[in-house]
Amino acid sequence: MMSALEFVSICCFLALPVFYEHSSTFRYYFKFFVYYAYIMVASVIVLPVMIMKPRSVENLILASNLCRHVSTLLGLRWELRGGDHLSRDQSFVIVANHQSSIDILGMFELWPVMKKCTVVAKKELLYAGPFGLAAWLCGLIFINRLNSESSRQAINVSADQLRDTKVKMWVFPEGTRNNTGQIHAFKKGAFHAAISAQLPILPVVYTHFYFLESEKCVFNPGRVVITVLPPIKTTGLCFDDLAQLMTSTHKTMTETFEATTKELLKELENDRSYL
Repeated sequence: MMSALEFVSICCFLALPVFYEHSSTFRYYFKFFVYYAYIMVASVIVLPVMIMKPRSVENLILASNLCRHVSTLLGLRWELRGGDHLSRDQSFVIVANHQSSIDILGMFELWPVMKKCTVVAKKELLYAGPFGLAAWLCGLIFINRLNSESSRQAINVSADQLRDTKVKMWVFPEGTRNNTGQIHAFKKGAFHAAISAQLPILPVVYTHFYFLESEKCVFNPGRVVITVLPPIKTTGLCFDDLAQLMTSTHKTMTETFEATTKELLKELENDRSYL
């Protein structure tokens, strides 16, 4: 005879498709659960391999090849433009707009292209279970966001070290996630490091996540265009040029963000199958 627990479990399992289809709130949290669970499980799987090459950024290529498939489960499609800039065998300070934790799914699509690249991340991620350990083994640069001076020094030192090994450094200069349809003000860290190490800035722009609305608990299928813009040279610049560098980079990225988002939404309007 079926136990009460088994009966309840079967009923919950059968109810999942109904809730998923008819409740945007359930679908929103379920998708994020799938996302985080997939990443955690993948982290456990790759840990034994990563331990063989601790703190190597090449571990990120292995992780991306395994984790990028979660985008399919979530109904997300990524399109890369300007990949030739990203594939150059040299160091850059990559600056990208930051809209959600799913930005990393776009990065998983890019690591096989950019090969050697590390990421500046908040130190709290170190304590995120298997993912935190995997991130450390992948050579991520962890900073204390509450101490801007120590964060700046950590990024500067890392940029100097990465320059000689031709490793790229990915930074989200907005600092926090903002899915508001615009690129918010930049913090100085990435640009200070680029000038200090005389490394080019490489802007990366994600189109607006029109399919994601946290306040309304909406997470629909969607398409994202990732545009890599031409490098911005910092050779010969000094810290007096910092403000101008930040302003011009922000302006260029904002123009690209608005143009590519408008283009994408127009394409989707003509093909309602993606909406």
